[in-house]
Amino acid sequence: MTSEAGPVERQFRASVAHFAGPSRAVATAVVGVFGVVATPGRALPLAFGLLVLTLVAGAVDVAGAPRTSFALSVLRVGAVGAAQPWLTSVPGEASLWAVNVLTLTAITWQWEHPPRLTVPALVLVLAVAVGADAGVWLPVVPRVVVESVLARLAFVVLLRSTARTDSARAGRAAAEQAAALDRDRRRREREYLALLHDTASATFLAVASGAVTDPAAVAGYAAHDLAVLTGGHDPGAEDTPLDLEAGLRMVVAGRALPVDAGWVPVPLVPASAALAVLRAADEALRNAERHSGAGSVTVRLAPAPAPGGVTVTIADDGVGFDPAQVPAARRGVRGSVVERMRAAGGTAEITSRPGAGTTVTLRWSRA
Repeated sequence: MTSEAGPVERQFRASVAHFAGPSRAVATAVVGVFGVVATPGRALPLAFGLLVLTLVAGAVDVAGAPRTSFALSVLRVGAVGAAQPWLTSVPGEASLWAVNVLTLTAITWQWEHPPRLTVPALVLVLAVAVGADAGVWLPVVPRVVVESVLARLAFVVLLRSTARTDSARAGRAAAEQAAALDRDRRRREREYLALLHDTASATFLAVASGAVTDPAAVAGYAAHDLAVLTGGHDPGAEDTPLDLEAGLRMVVAGRALPVDAGWVPVPLVPASAALAVLRAADEALRNAERHSGAGSVTVRLAPAPAPGGVTVTIADDGVGFDPAQVPAARRGVRGSVVERMRAAGGTAEITSRPGAGTTVTLRWSRA
């Protein structure tokens, strides 16, 4: 039971099937013309008859009828081999016409047909030739056999090479698919961790810090967090265009800090990218509310330099911080802002230093 041939192997076999027959037809026709020229005058009628047979068989080779082509090629090489004694002007010397036709046919057979056909046919042809002129053909037989074996080996080597190429390509495609699945899994994990930070972690922090003490409010926050974590929108589920400005208006509404918002018309953004920008902006605003100590925050929406791109800037004049000193375990900036934008194909740049406020720049473009 053999495995299905790959695309490279199929192309190789198709190329061989397409070119082997026409190549044999052209070569045997040229050899036949020169053979007629070199044939003694007494055998010219026979030579012309063999040339006609050669041309007819060549026409079938070009037409691409494998069974008929094989049968006529056996007849052609057998007839030329049997006529050997009459085709040479020097008795006891091999006719180049007969030898070349036999060699060309034996070699091209190995590329077109399986050994179960070529071996019996070659034995039959050699037997006919040896029967016609044993003294001339017996020394030629080993040469033809060796050339046929080498031609078959070359074909098998190339065939296995194409199979290895197909196998390597299939392995590479499988590896790329596995890598893509792994990237998607990691993206989903990052998104889930970011959602966890934005929801449950934020609620726990609010309760722990005493900012929320009403049990009913805590229960409401918890129910909301649970709904988001178990049935939240999958950013890769759909990519219908969304109005980012409308989403940002909802994000900045009702914030604990006064927000100075400014909008410039921007193109519609795919839902997955818009959701990443809105969540990253929401996290940046939440960080400003919790940690900046600023009296207000500004939010600006504008087109990005790249075609179809957008830029969202969130800036405050608060206490600032050193981004390099943020612990790796803290996911507020790294997970909910930077990695979230990167996963959506965008970027997030956080500029801050102690005493100089913080600016978060979110960029996304189609390119």
